[in-house]
Amino acid sequence: MELGIGMFGDLAIDQTTGKYRDAGIKIREILEQVKLMDEVGIDVFAMGEHHRADYAVSSPEMVLAAAASITKNIKLASGVTVLSSSEPVKVYEDFSTLDLISDGRAEIYVGRGSFIESFPLYGYSLNDYEELFDEKLELLLKINSQENVSWSGKLRAPMQNQTVYPRAKNNGKLPIWRAVGGTPQSVLSAAQLGMPLVVAIIGGMPIQFKNLIEFYKQEYRKAGHDESEMQIAIHSHTFVSEDENVVDGYFNTYKSQMDRIGKARGWAPFTKMQYDGGKAREGALFIGNADHVADKINYMKEIFGITRFIGHMDVGDPAHDIMMKSIELFGTDVKKQIK
Repeated sequence: MELGIGMFGDLAIDQTTGKYRDAGIKIREILEQVKLMDEVGIDVFAMGEHHRADYAVSSPEMVLAAAASITKNIKLASGVTVLSSSEPVKVYEDFSTLDLISDGRAEIYVGRGSFIESFPLYGYSLNDYEELFDEKLELLLKINSQENVSWSGKLRAPMQNQTVYPRAKNNGKLPIWRAVGGTPQSVLSAAQLGMPLVVAIIGGMPIQFKNLIEFYKQEYRKAGHDESEMQIAIHSHTFVSEDENVVDGYFNTYKSQMDRIGKARGWAPFTKMQYDGGKAREGALFIGNADHVADKINYMKEIFGITRFIGHMDVGDPAHDIMMKSIELFGTDVKKQIK
């Protein structure tokens, strides 16, 4: 099973200025952190896409390309590319270029995204939310499998015998994963297309997703895809420290981000009871010492049969030195118990 780390580039509020801290500093910290991930043997790094003041990264491709130049082995993925508001030709071109820079390490996670800011920003209507994604996924998969593309849809101009370059290293094909939040229709589509699946589990109890993942396996087999090529990942909030005071203190950092997002979505303030419940073995927060986090990941492997776990590790923008230690522990002590 592969172990990965995901980030959104969260920006904390600077208590001295009352403003979000400098995005440039954050991005340079991310690159230093990815370099460490590569050194300690993390398998995958996934960089998210957001278009908000409280996140530093709106262009994962740029950050991943910079990371490619300072790493040797780690796979570099978007986590996720908001495909509904993206141009499939440009997505393929950017990631095939990343693939060539990194010598075959690029991957794409495509999803609808949990935020909608990119739709008005790029001139798309939310009335076309579902159809935009379906059309663009169809086109992206076609570009990924064919050098010369002919395609037509309702919301984008058609392509007629057009070529898309450069081609990715592996006969032009990039690994393209479907990232979902738990919608059965999205899981069904991924299974029927034979796409690897990433399920975001960030609250409640992971066991609640068991039927959904079993549904994916069932439909994947029913569609006639090779079961030996099936890949399933989960993506969950993660933080590792051997210092109980650091783990307890992380509650305030975590709460600040959850409350900031929740305020716009009508969520109640995040509580210490939720934090402690999420940290329990049955909860969705992979937060604690290395033994505890490794035990929870092994439990996920046992109940789901996952082939990849992505620990989302920068929620609330923890301090850089604390992040570096969490990454080190994840790549050494946690990985040792998983592998």
